[in-house]
Amino acid sequence: MINYEKELNAEQIRVVMEEVGPLLVIAGAGSGKTRTLTYRVARLLESGVNPERILLATFTNKAARSMLSRVKSLVDVDLASLWGGTYHHIAHLILRRNAHLLGYGRNFAIIDAEDASQLINACISEKGIDAKGNKFPKGNVLRDIISLSLNTEVSLEDVVSRRYPFLLSCLEDITSIASLFALRKKKLNVMDFDDLLINWKELLLKFPDVLDNYSKRFLHVLVDEYQDTNIIQADIVDLMASYHRNLMVVGDDSQSIYAFRGANYANIFHFPKRYPDCKLFKLETNYRSTPEILHLANLSIVNNENQFQKELRSVRRTGLRPVLVPLENAGQQANFVAQRILELFREGMPLEEMAVLYRAHYHSMELQMELTRRGVPYEIRSGIRFFEQAHIKDVAAYLKIISNPFDELGWKRVLGLYKKIGKVTADKVWKYLSKHENPLQAATRNDFLNCASKTAAPGLMKLQNTLKTLLSASPDINPQNIIEVLMDNGYREYLQERYTDAVSREEDLYQLGFFSAKFSSLEDFLSEVALMTNMAEEDEKDPDTATKDKIILSTIHQAKGLEWSIVMMIWCADGMLPLARALKDPDGEEEERRLFYVATTRAKDQLYLCYPLIDYSRGMGNMVINPSRFIRELSPAQRYSKSCPYDQWVVNENHRY
Repeated sequence: MINYEKELNAEQIRVVMEEVGPLLVIAGAGSGKTRTLTYRVARLLESGVNPERILLATFTNKAARSMLSRVKSLVDVDLASLWGGTYHHIAHLILRRNAHLLGYGRNFAIIDAEDASQLINACISEKGIDAKGNKFPKGNVLRDIISLSLNTEVSLEDVVSRRYPFLLSCLEDITSIASLFALRKKKLNVMDFDDLLINWKELLLKFPDVLDNYSKRFLHVLVDEYQDTNIIQADIVDLMASYHRNLMVVGDDSQSIYAFRGANYANIFHFPKRYPDCKLFKLETNYRSTPEILHLANLSIVNNENQFQKELRSVRRTGLRPVLVPLENAGQQANFVAQRILELFREGMPLEEMAVLYRAHYHSMELQMELTRRGVPYEIRSGIRFFEQAHIKDVAAYLKIISNPFDELGWKRVLGLYKKIGKVTADKVWKYLSKHENPLQAATRNDFLNCASKTAAPGLMKLQNTLKTLLSASPDINPQNIIEVLMDNGYREYLQERYTDAVSREEDLYQLGFFSAKFSSLEDFLSEVALMTNMAEEDEKDPDTATKDKIILSTIHQAKGLEWSIVMMIWCADGMLPLARALKDPDGEEEERRLFYVATTRAKDQLYLCYPLIDYSRGMGNMVINPSRFIRELSPAQRYSKSCPYDQWVVNENHRY
């Protein structure tokens, strides 16, 4: 028998020992949520519940495997019949038995995101839409639009209006393609990941005997990370638990940060409204962070109006106070972080126990360069290295041919951005350009349009017009001006057609332009970027590097669920955290504050909040910026810097790093 009193704290025991009924468990950061779920399942099994009558829904198969492995180590029971896994995994099990009721064959196939995008492209062709000639989104962009509409149960028109307003003129065609895409999938007897959830819900709603079968079978339904569920997942959970009503959902409303993916904060917040007889439990004992770090986190999240009030309490002894670090500019911010990392490393702190967190990927640009210069190995969790991203390389190619008109690789990358220009055509165009004394000037001549096939002429003309605009800006031409011209001459539309995160990529490019202003010439800027890129590539090829521990660079979203001894947050400034565009959403500020809360609670021992006092502003030069409102609001007096927003700050006032 398990000694629950020895293994669990009082809060956890109350959850584990509760008998029946709907249960809502608000599990604060670092409070042993997984441990509580694990022991709850073990206790049910120990009390005689058959494994096949338990359903455990998680967001990753890894989480399910981990929990069930721990359960098996606690109780000597065969768990083969216990259903545990992601919503999609469970949906697959149910649909494999019942899909014929919805008109599918039992041998239906599941297609991944890439296959779905290709099928959408086929639908575009079938509809006769000239996606190559018109400004029409690619299959991957349409897939995301359709997916968001389905998972949030919001119309395509609303999704396009809110997220993709530049595609409103294509709305009729998008709607038509979405309908055809659904028909084609059914005809081909395939389902994508969205269909698994939608068909699962439809099956339960349309066929009472199926609902009756599964809702009676599962005596206990347990759900992990409930704050991340979308409306379909929450409805499915309600249906699966509708007979016995022994539903336990575990999550933290203060860590609900995935609205952009379709997660619905209302699911956890309104759970007591859907289940008026539910019992509410709170896990507030934190095993991760020092009291000082939790004090800061508690003071921050209390400013959200819509939440379950709770206060994290640390089991640890007093530690170091969080550090507020105002710095002169982004360059000094990068210098401080790199220097502090090296100091901590020399003091014996492994690099892998340190992380730098930020709101948006481009916030790490200066830091990536500084760490590379200093030879500090790092791992990017927020995507690929900044200067290795496709859109950065595209713009860099333009910069290269302006700096050096004989850069063959630069020309061929630029040419490849235009429609009807493939590798063969690009070779022909380069052959023409390389014969001239000045390839840039040659590209502005009339006969340039005839150097390749007629089908390539429109693309060449568009390139020519862009180059003429760029050259007319001389001698004031610089990376910032070049990026502005490229955006206004078709590259913005190029991003919108091809990428689901076009807005973020556009922000990356403007920040790249601001960053370039610190260099005296275009050539110096390109040389620095090339050196940094080459150093990073050499570092990755070095066999010794693979064995080194590395500092982690991550967006806050990617850091959720993780922890480090040292956490340094950068760009803790208004407009960056909270992100300016996120504040346009009515619930944006509260979700951004939850992001701030998630970031601070990743730290176990030391927390640094850094922000520059001066930032680059498009078209306005340098301007003074404010620290994040999430820092200023920590004190009723809204004070910061030397006066300290609360008595636990240590402030770097001398800016000597």
